[in-house]
Amino acid sequence: MTMTYSTNASSHQEPRIQIRELAGSEIRNVANGAMGRSDVLPFWFGESDQPTASFIQQAAIASITGGETFYAQNLGRPYLREAIATYLSNLHGKPFSADRIVVTASGVSGLMLTSQLLLSPGDRVVAVTPIWPNLVEIPKILDAHVERVSLEVINGSWTLDVGKLLDALTPDTRLLLLNSPNNPTGWMIDQESVDLILAHCRKYGIWILADDVYERLVFDPSVKSAPSFLRSSQPGDRVISVNSFSKAWTMTGWRVGWMVVPPELAPDMAKLIEYNVSCVFEPVQRAAHIAITQGEQTISDLRNHLQLTRNLLLDGLRALPGVEVPDAGGAMYAFFRIEGHADTLSLANRLVEEVGLGLAPGIAFGPEGDGWLRWCHAVQPDRLVLGLERLKRFLG
Repeated sequence: MTMTYSTNASSHQEPRIQIRELAGSEIRNVANGAMGRSDVLPFWFGESDQPTASFIQQAAIASITGGETFYAQNLGRPYLREAIATYLSNLHGKPFSADRIVVTASGVSGLMLTSQLLLSPGDRVVAVTPIWPNLVEIPKILDAHVERVSLEVINGSWTLDVGKLLDALTPDTRLLLLNSPNNPTGWMIDQESVDLILAHCRKYGIWILADDVYERLVFDPSVKSAPSFLRSSQPGDRVISVNSFSKAWTMTGWRVGWMVVPPELAPDMAKLIEYNVSCVFEPVQRAAHIAITQGEQTISDLRNHLQLTRNLLLDGLRALPGVEVPDAGGAMYAFFRIEGHADTLSLANRLVEEVGLGLAPGIAFGPEGDGWLRWCHAVQPDRLVLGLERLKRFLG
């Protein structure tokens, strides 16, 4: 019998077209070439420049030295799921049960798990943008189609046209992606808009994926957290919340987060976690447990710090000619633009090479972000002052 082989060997080495067409991270493209350079001030990633609090570190160390290095349950250890449920019940003023809590290997893992759970090829997804690229690229891995509804700057503030979003949420929409407070703009949804969107999605059976990673990082000291779909949801609502220990507890490198799902979906989530990462390392779960049960002062200190550094950064930026910085309600970023610089990928690279200033290009967050730059201000004030001096030198 004669065997026939393809002469185009390279075709067997190509990934699926959906993977080949994914957008790479433009933040990484700017940062990778300059990471580790002592002459560059890095403000491109969304993380604090302070290490995780020592009491959280010690919980993980004790777990490791105690020999807790074995497999854990897919959905997370019961002690951590119970603690997260108690935390959410206190935060939102309504009961949450542990059977709704899923511990994940990072917030971004929760985003991937949600897409794997809900999306089929050709499904329609709507996202409020600009937005962290992972949210809109992950559905494309599942061959879903993502449409964007952009925030606008009105009267000097980032604003969502809720009517425009509701028009986009047609009955054939499978999933809405919404991140508030928003990365990169800092925009924060109001509770009235939450209720309008939830009622609309409830009417048409549209799932809501709420990226709540920044919900505690709000600038209004009179509130504990941002307006929330969890707070307004009722049993049976198609709402999934994804959260993370990365931002509010300064645990970016630990890679641990959680999801809140309808309880009937938890067994399916367990299967997906098994086939993705199996479980979260128990010393990391111990650290997460101590963070969420004893970390309120850590969050309060970070919020006070962000209020200080945001005021410092915005005052400095607004003092420079041709710089526009809209107001926002939360997160840890200034999203701004400089008159005469429409190509911010080129601008971000020039800032690194010419004055050693590392910022994230707005195009990384979608086409509506081009012309903007993102500056993370979760750093020590003296570093911000140095960064502002470098930007002033560049503009001069």
